[in-house]
This record gives sequence, structure tokens and C-alpha cells, in this order.
Amino acid sequence: MFRWFEALIPVFPPVDKRTPPRSVAAFYLFYLRPVWPVLLATLVAGLLLALVEVAMFDFLGRIVDMVAEQPGAGFFQRHARDLAWMLVICVVARPVLVGLHNLLVNQAIVPGLSNRSRWLMHNYVVRQSLTFFQNDFAGSVANRVMQTGTSLRESAVQMVDSLWYIVVYTGTALFLFAQADWRLMVPLVLWLLAYAVIMVYFVPRAKQRAWIASEARSKAMGRIVDGYTNIPTLKLFAHGGHEQAYVAEAIEELAVKHRRQTRVTSGMDLTIAIVNGFLIAGTCGLALWLWNGGHITVGAITLATGLVIRIHNMSGWIMWTINGIFEDIGTVQDGMTTISQPLTVQDRDDAVPLRVTAGGVHFQDIHFHYGKRGGVISGLDLQVRPGEKIGLVGPSGAGKSTLVNVLLRLYDLESGRILVDGQDIAAVTQESLRGQIGVVTQDTSLLHRSIRDNLLYGRPGASEEEVRAAVAKARADGFIGSLVDAQGRQGYDALVGERGVKLSGGQRQRIAIARVLLKDAPILVLDEATSALDSEVEAAIQDNLDELMGGKTVIAIAHRLSTIARMDRLVVMDQGRIVETGTHAELVAAGGLYARLWARQTGGFVAAEG
Repeated sequence: MFRWFEALIPVFPPVDKRTPPRSVAAFYLFYLRPVWPVLLATLVAGLLLALVEVAMFDFLGRIVDMVAEQPGAGFFQRHARDLAWMLVICVVARPVLVGLHNLLVNQAIVPGLSNRSRWLMHNYVVRQSLTFFQNDFAGSVANRVMQTGTSLRESAVQMVDSLWYIVVYTGTALFLFAQADWRLMVPLVLWLLAYAVIMVYFVPRAKQRAWIASEARSKAMGRIVDGYTNIPTLKLFAHGGHEQAYVAEAIEELAVKHRRQTRVTSGMDLTIAIVNGFLIAGTCGLALWLWNGGHITVGAITLATGLVIRIHNMSGWIMWTINGIFEDIGTVQDGMTTISQPLTVQDRDDAVPLRVTAGGVHFQDIHFHYGKRGGVISGLDLQVRPGEKIGLVGPSGAGKSTLVNVLLRLYDLESGRILVDGQDIAAVTQESLRGQIGVVTQDTSLLHRSIRDNLLYGRPGASEEEVRAAVAKARADGFIGSLVDAQGRQGYDALVGERGVKLSGGQRQRIAIARVLLKDAPILVLDEATSALDSEVEAAIQDNLDELMGGKTVIAIAHRLSTIARMDRLVVMDQGRIVETGTHAELVAAGGLYARLWARQTGGFVAAEG
């Protein structure tokens, strides 16, 4: 039974690639529309449960009147049908409805809707460009995805379930009061009007301050996670006081905004307590006055008193429910600022998979400035023939890494085209493009998973023998066997820590090289691929790098010019333009920028040139 209800909302539906709406109502509909049958069933269960609970107060009043009317012998025979109906409602109907309601909420909606929403939000956010992630804390983004999923579900359940329950409960109470005497409705109607005024005043303020507090919470979370992520830097520079002040500033801001939020709730609670006091006193006093005048029975007094005390007890829960709804809506609004941003790099509707037959790459009059007016790449033309191995050389800021980034379509060009075997990369799917390009970067980042998982990222279907062969070629087999993590996992099963911090730079680089060896893509990009290796290890794997490059189109960036001097052609860049091209010998003989860089590196020191 539990599993049946738990399967009503699948956590992993087909991914919707549309941009989530930027208005609150449309955002809710976007995520709630697919699960409307479950929400409707919850609404109906709440309706029936509210009717049953009010009926029980009606039963109480009727029992009092039955007893007062004619006690003694024959009581059970005279009222057998009414008493049996009351028994069925109390013993069968209410438990069944409570169980159904709890199964729908606790088994279907709570685990299903929140995690479904998180999955869909994550799938959208992860497709954002590098710029998106570079402009925000990773912790803030993750926090918003997780919190928005929870708040979306909480507010949806409360709106569908609790508010409906409240409306039905209060409406039925008014109906029963009217049946006894219409004048009994007066205190409750006045209370409802006062309650509405309280909500109109307090709820918008609670909503606004909840949104502000949620924004501050995400900011504090981002700063804390940023510190944890960069803990080596915090330790090395010994600025503990400065870092603590940086985090304390965000927490102080959160505390101030949280206090402003709770001032609203405290004022709301006090106001409701005062209004509730008048409701109880007014209803009980009026009921006694009507009874004293012979207008209502003792049972009506019992009914009226019991219901208003129940409503009094519910009123705090009602307001907290409404306040919670708007607090959750505020959190959803905060999350929308991150989640609903349009994708800046996305596949066209008619995008097709890239088909690489030879591996030729052609940069045609490309312009790219990271959204600025200029200064990165302007009007660059470069043709890399199939199977050709070129080296990109130039000072820092020349545009070498940017050229690689736009080839991988991590950013879209501002103008111009990049062709791979004659196919415009803007017209193919991003996944197929990156699937045909193997990349080893200078700043190798590993996933906080096992060595094996990181290696299999190159080719998930690779066999154990293929994995170990790639590791041997990358000269990584010498250290993997000795790895042990905090949980005692060893070798290929050992976890490497966040971004691979448990490994040295050289070890991470060798894992990255092994991963690309496994991928075996026809186009290869080496961005300082051996920069983190010492000379002995670099020499040891150089032959295997040559094997890795065999038969592939290669674009290599290196600051140690000796590592790319053997390339078929060297392309020298400066200020986003190609200023020289030729073989190593030709460029040294030309006496230009490359010759000066070469002279500096072979003259006894290596300059930091980019």
C-alpha cells in the first residue's frame, strides 16, 4: 500500500527543457500541473475530513439534547439509528479519511513533489553556462535548488489541504449555528471580518520580510560554503579573523532581517489572541442569553461553545499556516531569481548530433569579448587540418584559453563561425560536440567520488582492463594502489575529496590524462596538460602522450615551449589575434614574439607568460 502511494508522483519524469516562468503563479503551475490528480485527491480528502470533524461537534450537541429530552429506559432503542451513525463516523469514516489523507500527503506529496521539483530544477540549472556559475556561489545555487523544492511543496500542500480545510470547517460551523439560531452566527461573522483585516495587514508584510530573510540566508550559506570549499587558502594566508568577520557580516545581516520577520509574526499572534478572546466570550455569552430566552437548547450551547473553542485553537494554526505559505512563497521567489534565468548557451530546436569523419577545425572570422566592447578575440581566422597538431603560444591574456572555450562552446560567439568537418558547432548539440573533443586542462578538477568513477567519466562503458591500461599509460598506476580514504576504501575505490584535494597536482593531472585516454576522442585539446608534472614524470609519459595524439587533430597550449616545439605548426597569439605562424625553427629564425619568448625560457629562467 505504501509503495502504491509513493509511486503516484514519479521523482524522475522526462526532463522539461523549457525555461521555468519568472512569475510566481506561473512558476507554481509549471511544477504542479503534472501532479494535479494527487493534489485534487488531497483536496477532496481534506474536505471530507473537515466535514466529519464538524459533524462530531454536531453529534455532541445532539447527544446532550437527547439526554435532556427523555433520559432513562428505552434511550438506546429510541436513538439506535442516530447512535449507530455516530459510531460509524467516529470509528470507521474518520480513521479511514485520516489514513487516506496522511498517505496522500506523507507518502505521495512530501517525498515525491519536493524531490521531483529539485530534480527538474537541477537539470535546468546544470545546463547553464560557465558565466552563470562564475557569477554566484556554488553553495547559494545548491541551497536555492534544495530550499525551493521544499518550499514549493510545503506551500502547495498548505494551500490545497489546510486552507480548504479551514474554509470548509468555518463554513460548516456557520451553517450549524444558523440551524440553531441565526443570531449565533454574529460573533463568528464579526470574528471572520476581523481575521480577514488582520491577514490583509500582516500577511503581505510577512511575505516581503520572508523573501528578504531567505535572500540573506542564501547569501550567508554561500559565504560559509565558499570558505569550506577554499579551506586551504584560508589556512595558508592565516586571515582567520578577516574570514570570520566576512561570514559574521552575512550572519548579522541574516539575524537582523530574521528579527524583522519575527516582529511581524509576534504582532500577528498578539492581535489574534485578543480577537479570539472576544470570539469565545461573545459566542458563549450570546448562547447563554438565547438559551435563557428559550430560543436554543442546551445542546446548541454545547455545539456553539465546542466549535468556537476549536476554532480558537485552530486560529493560531491557521495564521501560522497562512504565514508559512507566504514565507515559503518568499523562498520560492528567492529561488526563482536563480532557477528561472534563461540559458545563455543552448541547443537550437533543430540541432543535430555532430559527426566527425576527419577532425578538421576552422575558426572563421570569430569575435568574442565576454560581453565587453572588445579586448579578447577580434576577427581571428585559423584552419586546423584533419590530423594536424598545432601549438598555441602567446603571453597572458592573448586569448589562447578563450579560443579553446569557444571551440567547446562553453560560450557562444558574438560573430563568426567555428566549423568541425564543415559543420557549424552552433547548429549541433553541445553534448555531441564535447563528446568528440578530449580535454586535459591545467587546473584539473576531479569529482568527489572514487578514482574509478573519475576515470569512467571518460568512457562510462569501459572495462576494468581498459581502465587499468589507460592508467598505466598515464603513469598513474604507481600511486593509485597506495591510496586510502577516511572510510578505509583503497586503490580505485578510494574517494579523492572535493575537487580532488586529497591528490597532489601531478596525481590529479595523471588521472585527467588517463581519463582522456579512455575517451579516445578524435579532437584533442591540451591546455597545459603536463604543467603540474615534474620533469621526470613528464618525460616518462611523453611517449604515451604522443600515442594519445596519434591520428588525432590536436590543439595544445603550453607555457613551457619545449613541450610543444615538436608540433606540426605553432600559432602565436597576442591580444586576441594571430601574429605569427610556422614551425619552431621558422619562428625562431623570424626573430619575432615567439623568438623572444623562446630566448627568455632558454636563457636561464622561465617567464610567467600566461
